[in-house]
Amino acid sequence: MRKPSFITAAFRAVPLYGLSVAFLLPAAGGVRGQENEGRNENLPLPVDRTVAMDMTEGSWISLDVSPDGETIVFDYLGDLFTIPIGGGDATQLTSGMAFDAQPRFSPDGARIVYTSDYDGGQNIWIRSLDGSDTTQISRGSANRAESPEWLPDGDYVVASMGGFRGGGLPKLKMFHVDGGSGIQLVSEPDNLKMLGAAVSSDGRYIWYARRTGDWTYNAQFPQYQLEAYDRESGERYTRSSRYGSAIRPVLSPDGRWLVFGTRHEAHTGLLIRDLESGDERWLAYPVQHDDQESRATLDVLPGMSFTPDSRHLVASYGGKIWKLPVEGGEAEEIPFRVRFDLTLGPRVDFDYPIEDTPTFTVRQIRDAAPSPAGDRLAFTALDRLWLSGADGSNPERLTDADMSEHFATWSPDGAWIAYSTWDGNEGHLYKARSDGGGDPVRLTRDAATYFAPAWGPGDRIVAVRGLVRAYETQGEGGAPGTEIVWVSADPDGSDGGPATLIAPTDGRANPHFVEENDRIHLFRFPDALVSIRWDGTDEKEHVKVRGPTPQGSTQGLSPSTIEMAPRGDQALAEIQREIYTVTVPRVGVTPTINVSNPDNASFPARRVTDIGGEFPAWSGDGRTVHFSLGNAHFSYDLDAAQAYEDSVEAAEAAEDVDETDEEAGADEEEEEEETEQEEEDEDYRAVEHRILIDAPRDIPAGVAVLRGGRAITMNGDEVIENADIVIRNNRIEAVGASGTVAVPEDAVVFDIGGRTVVPGFVDTHAHLRARDQLHRTDVWPYLANLAYGVTTTRDPQTGNTEVLSYADMVRAGSILGPRVYSTGPGVFWQDGIDTEEEARDVLSRYADYFDTKTIKMYVAAARKGRQHIIMAARELGLMPTTEGSLNLRQNLTETLDGYPGLEHSIPVFPVYDDYVRLFAETGRVYTPTLLVSYGGPWAENYFYSRENPHDDPKLRRFVPHDEVDSRTLRRPQWFREDQHVFVRHGEFVRNLVDAGGKAGVGSHGQLQGLGYHWELWAMAADDMDEHDALRTATIFGAEAIGLDRDLGSIEAGKLADLVILTANPLDNLRNTNAIEQVMLNGRLYDADTLDEIHPRQRPLAPLWWWDDEPEGLPGVTSR
Repeated sequence: MRKPSFITAAFRAVPLYGLSVAFLLPAAGGVRGQENEGRNENLPLPVDRTVAMDMTEGSWISLDVSPDGETIVFDYLGDLFTIPIGGGDATQLTSGMAFDAQPRFSPDGARIVYTSDYDGGQNIWIRSLDGSDTTQISRGSANRAESPEWLPDGDYVVASMGGFRGGGLPKLKMFHVDGGSGIQLVSEPDNLKMLGAAVSSDGRYIWYARRTGDWTYNAQFPQYQLEAYDRESGERYTRSSRYGSAIRPVLSPDGRWLVFGTRHEAHTGLLIRDLESGDERWLAYPVQHDDQESRATLDVLPGMSFTPDSRHLVASYGGKIWKLPVEGGEAEEIPFRVRFDLTLGPRVDFDYPIEDTPTFTVRQIRDAAPSPAGDRLAFTALDRLWLSGADGSNPERLTDADMSEHFATWSPDGAWIAYSTWDGNEGHLYKARSDGGGDPVRLTRDAATYFAPAWGPGDRIVAVRGLVRAYETQGEGGAPGTEIVWVSADPDGSDGGPATLIAPTDGRANPHFVEENDRIHLFRFPDALVSIRWDGTDEKEHVKVRGPTPQGSTQGLSPSTIEMAPRGDQALAEIQREIYTVTVPRVGVTPTINVSNPDNASFPARRVTDIGGEFPAWSGDGRTVHFSLGNAHFSYDLDAAQAYEDSVEAAEAAEDVDETDEEAGADEEEEEEETEQEEEDEDYRAVEHRILIDAPRDIPAGVAVLRGGRAITMNGDEVIENADIVIRNNRIEAVGASGTVAVPEDAVVFDIGGRTVVPGFVDTHAHLRARDQLHRTDVWPYLANLAYGVTTTRDPQTGNTEVLSYADMVRAGSILGPRVYSTGPGVFWQDGIDTEEEARDVLSRYADYFDTKTIKMYVAAARKGRQHIIMAARELGLMPTTEGSLNLRQNLTETLDGYPGLEHSIPVFPVYDDYVRLFAETGRVYTPTLLVSYGGPWAENYFYSRENPHDDPKLRRFVPHDEVDSRTLRRPQWFREDQHVFVRHGEFVRNLVDAGGKAGVGSHGQLQGLGYHWELWAMAADDMDEHDALRTATIFGAEAIGLDRDLGSIEAGKLADLVILTANPLDNLRNTNAIEQVMLNGRLYDADTLDEIHPRQRPLAPLWWWDDEPEGLPGVTSR
């Protein structure tokens, strides 16, 4: 068959592999005759508030022109509207909480196809223009549908279909409008991404933009090229080869013209190609900046359309709608006015007072180990070993040593406890008598890092040993050089004995033992329980365990550990902070047990947690599973659980369940609800005991006056040029013009004339990355941030719960650092949240056990699941922030749903008054983290190429040399100045704050301390007012995490967190780094040294890398 004229010799035929086919069924595709007005039946979040919108510009507007050329349909903040082709007031087609987008007219002009999350997923829908008929075309709660388009016959639509987890790699799928599940046109390669379908007028060819992979940071070009899919042969043909990519193809109705987007220099433009001659020329430049460098969840450019006569292209850019003549010339604006009520979810905004009580309750116990007799627990709290009763009663220190103590393991007779230590310079294994008598005994001769000791037969203790250097620099227990070793539990001499090498870890961890078995059992990453001999040989696999498969994933979750029971008949596994037990059969091959549904597992299994757990351990007899959450300890008695379940089944069997059909029918719905609740209540649950340890809170005693400085108070626009600030203990007692404030007689007066005082800086996105497992005593990321004036941090997504212990130690004054807040581990899709109950269970960990105040909803579900999460957060008093995930559509729907925080920049720019007003009206705090910008090169690359952090004395003092070198000596990429996007992102930040919205400063942990200032300067780069910039760094940040009653401004009654500058940041924002002193919680420090000045005079203890330079050594003499 002869190919149409646009097919040229330049085409590359690409064979199709694995065409995925589903039969098209004649059944109707969805709901008929459903009204759109106020529709919210399938989304659980109630409409709580509305905002009256009256707008004449908009952001990222996708549109289409009707076949008769009279009407334009377009999307606007998740609703659909029409206007006449000449412009005017818009008519609203859809409303409610569902996010509707990317509309396209049917060939007969009577219907529109569009994407909507009305059913909870993001699917394809068709709606009659008069609203009388609505049909769902695609189905799936985890779908991400994009850019639907009609085929010319009006019987089929084609769209890009992917999964909700950022979209993955959407591929073209074709659906019949009368029903069926459709057919995926291309299945392979897996890494192919296909967006923006455009169909030739004869229906044979489907054009689209394709790329390899989903997205990449600091992208190199090209990213996309155009292809055409032949519906007759199934082949794909490459149709472009441009450095700036080729995106969002649009074909003219007469078949002559192709318009597509491309990047030229720093901007996006539209090219038009004559398909008859192949000639190309510019049609418009610049237009809306494309979304090539993120996930493009509303396509790479907004939808455009030719007029029916093929003489004009209608497109949106610059916040307006334009009519572009194909033959060239001036564009004509098509004015529009959108007036409607924007529906929003409830506001989620809480205050979290900071207490000044003399003591506080420790929030976390770690690695609880039951005694062999089951009557006591050994555990770590505040990095010290404690003993308590089995019910958590009477907790007491095991030793009085002043060093970190971790990983308690009992001797078989219960008389001794062995454990790992770290004193700031070296680590060892020790043992101490469990009755508290005598001094601890050192077991190891050689200093190292020792993890997870296990007391084995023959008084030998097995542990994982690591290099001190690896611990200092890499901070991971599995760093290169780790080995499995054993030491004697009864060494000769007081300095310990030698460690005998068993084998390299090689992905293995958690050594433990089984009764009457001399082999060492280990968890082998990612999912196996194995054992080896004492000489490291003869590894045997015993069982593999896999967890549930989250939505959007293709395989089950891996466990973080597996441990055999003492009797060798069962194993426990921790998977996404849920704990399971499985029966381990002896079958000659390695069984893989999937615990997605324990009742249907291949061998007996059960989930022993209902809201999660960590640090699992077996009892001595292997019949009870122990675990912890926060400061709560749980014990799950397997025999009691089985007996309870047997009794419930027996009771149910004995009940008289005879009822008449009439009675059953009348009460069917109510009884179903009661049955579900009864089943939940009838489950056996672990016994919970809170282990309550009161620790002294670090509150200084003394009065200080900071006299004569300029105070930028952040109390509105107030600036006091010659101020006195009185601090008593840890709070500000008074602030005012010098001479107007009473100065206590016992006050220590500090003359700060000529200086400027601002509130301590708040980092709302601070990944501090403190050492896991074996905790540090000096946390250099904490020190670096404090030295650069950051007095409060919130880490959104810590990956683990170590931060709970670190925050307690800062609170107690045993570690120096800023105030440490966090969301704890993110709430991810692996948590499997599909229902309101599941959301409440997962979030209760954070509210009732971790006490984090905030959470990070990290792409945890599609829209419906995300609404369950925000509802549970509001109920539990949690303020969630979210991962931006380079996902524009998700950023918008989360804002509409009431999520109070957004981490990372929205991926597109520029944006206009609609987005600005949406964020401002909802009060969502926007933390753009421009050092890792979305949509372009990271801003950190700009600063690294123009600053000299390598030789910054303060950075070199508080950041290890290797860490500085790894970031400053050689950078992988360079970008021309006009390629950087942080200034263009900064425009949105400036406009948002000008409109009454809020933004926060988040350094993302890119360069601890100094990186905070780089981020602030990047945010303000689009001529943001200096005072507004300081608000983002202080009071707005405090508001973002619910702490503004105590932090964020210089006012009487607030906590004394202050930064003293030698230059005025209102004159030049870069003066935020001219830091002379930092006050944290009423303690005053020299910013260059972190020596405490008041109320104590105490130097900072030496840090390990200070004497780690190769100086005074033999070597080549310089010439």
